[in-house]
Amino acid sequence: MMESPEPKVSHTTDLEQNDHQFLLNTTVQSFSWENLTVTVKDRRTKEPRNLIEGCSGTAQHGQLIALMGPSGSGKTTLLNVLARRTASSGAKTTGECYVNGKKLENATFNQIASYVEQEDALIGSLTVQETLKFAADLSLPRSVTRSQRADRIQSLLGAFGIQNQASTLVGTLIRKGISGGQKRRLSVASQLITCPKILFLDEPTSGLDSTATYEVISYVKKLAVANNLIIIASIHQPSTSTFQLFDNLLLLSGGKTCYYGPVGEVTTYFNSIDYPIPSQTNPAEYLLDLINSDFTAHEDEAGAIQAAWTQSTEHVELVSNLQLMNKDIDDIDIGDELDRPWIAQITWSLLHRLFIKSYRDVLAYGIRLAMYMGLAIMMGTVWLRLHTSQEDIQPFINAIFFGSAFLSFMAVAYVPSFLEDHATFVKERSNGLYGPLPFIISNFLISLPYLFLIAILFSVVTYWLSNFHPSASSFFTWVMWLFLDLLAAESLVVFVTAIFPNFVISLALLAFANGLWMSVGGFLVSPTILNSFWKYVFYYIDYQAYVFQGMMVNEFEKRTFSCDATCHCMYQTDLADQCMIRGTGVLEAYGYATGRTGKWVGIMLGIIAVYRLLGYIALLWRRS
Repeated sequence: MMESPEPKVSHTTDLEQNDHQFLLNTTVQSFSWENLTVTVKDRRTKEPRNLIEGCSGTAQHGQLIALMGPSGSGKTTLLNVLARRTASSGAKTTGECYVNGKKLENATFNQIASYVEQEDALIGSLTVQETLKFAADLSLPRSVTRSQRADRIQSLLGAFGIQNQASTLVGTLIRKGISGGQKRRLSVASQLITCPKILFLDEPTSGLDSTATYEVISYVKKLAVANNLIIIASIHQPSTSTFQLFDNLLLLSGGKTCYYGPVGEVTTYFNSIDYPIPSQTNPAEYLLDLINSDFTAHEDEAGAIQAAWTQSTEHVELVSNLQLMNKDIDDIDIGDELDRPWIAQITWSLLHRLFIKSYRDVLAYGIRLAMYMGLAIMMGTVWLRLHTSQEDIQPFINAIFFGSAFLSFMAVAYVPSFLEDHATFVKERSNGLYGPLPFIISNFLISLPYLFLIAILFSVVTYWLSNFHPSASSFFTWVMWLFLDLLAAESLVVFVTAIFPNFVISLALLAFANGLWMSVGGFLVSPTILNSFWKYVFYYIDYQAYVFQGMMVNEFEKRTFSCDATCHCMYQTDLADQCMIRGTGVLEAYGYATGRTGKWVGIMLGIIAVYRLLGYIALLWRRS
């Protein structure tokens, strides 16, 4: 049966009328691609294999292009190539893309194009409206006023049917938020707010029902026409009414083109090559079934249809038009490029967004704070009210090591939160909104108050319960060392996770690194007897080593301890004749000198800075 069109819902918004005042001073008349081929090395045969082969096409302003094909046909790969993204790991891409008949640099292209990925990279602790607000703050020109931004946000909320969820959280692992379909609509809306002239959508209707799919594509089509946008969307099995909204269809099978041309001429073309589309049938569904080469029954049909396309008059005409395309069309003028937000404004917006996330999302700092307080209570009650006798010297040292080392180790709990931030950064960076520098700066700044709060609360519980050196200066020195310890540990998390943005891999590497730092940090093996390899390769770059010796000096420099009842002293110092042990004797046994706190703090700050710098370099290097 022929599907009847779903009822159209009319949105009475001023978005179409108001869009032009927001758009860049850019006129994109055409976007074309010629003989695109993506080649990788087959893992099994080690021979070259084409993911995309000889794909060509063109799109005019105001058009909505459907990119269709069965699973594994190369839709996402082609979309990535068209959007100037990495097609696949180790892939080699040939062919050319043109905007207005011109080849553009990637930086210029990113000013006029945007990409909505298949996976929703949204921050779960933000509301729907906040998500759009920060998208506007990070992308719209400075000349766009606050009221204009608010009007645009409200228009998009209404247009995508999520106005009733404006104050609802997107949703985290712990707090339920909007539905999967609403997340899809929000992802599309957050990219449309950036006013692109070319928009790439990877499965924008994934997770939507038939009516919602029609509404999203219908609105996207209206936006393309009203603002002369070029929108290319991969889509899987649309309904008949949704399929008819598209202007052109690019049909792929096994990376090869089966058809490219107007949707209205699909039936005529397939009739001409003896593959008629039955009446009362959804043409999109029929074509996908026909060209699905994964099944033996359709393998021959897919090959025959691909061969028919390469020999068709439509293909010859397309290639001819591309070759004759006027390369003297007006240059692209990115008029508002200099009016993009300053790096300080971007950093402030990112900082504001991270602040909201940090107090709403318990995974960011809430769970860590609870863990640290539990650890503080355990430590304070295990090493409870230690005495200034020589029997308690080793428990004091053990407590110092435990407090510093395990606080550092538990920083791995920050990995899930940073991975979410990293995914958002990758998406926004790929769309040309900002680079690694404001991301690294804002990430560092937002951590300072929370880590300091953790250091203070942990110290308030443990320091006095365990009876460490009872003076205000010693207490705040202890807090300082804990704060630097946490800051270095979190900086290491940022560095490692920036290189390997995978939860299991980054967790394993961080656990290994913490085990290494504990082993060579000076407690388990004294620096005086640590073998040369571990000492000169790792000890001097071990931030835990500086924290441990700093805390040791803070505790033992100004303290004395009593010897046993027979005046036998574990450490021989100048107070032995008084049956006492000067704390500096303990420090000498470990090879720690006093008066070097400033130097050690400086080294710690240097290590923290290096980790953050390496994290920045890793983000620069890794563009996936």
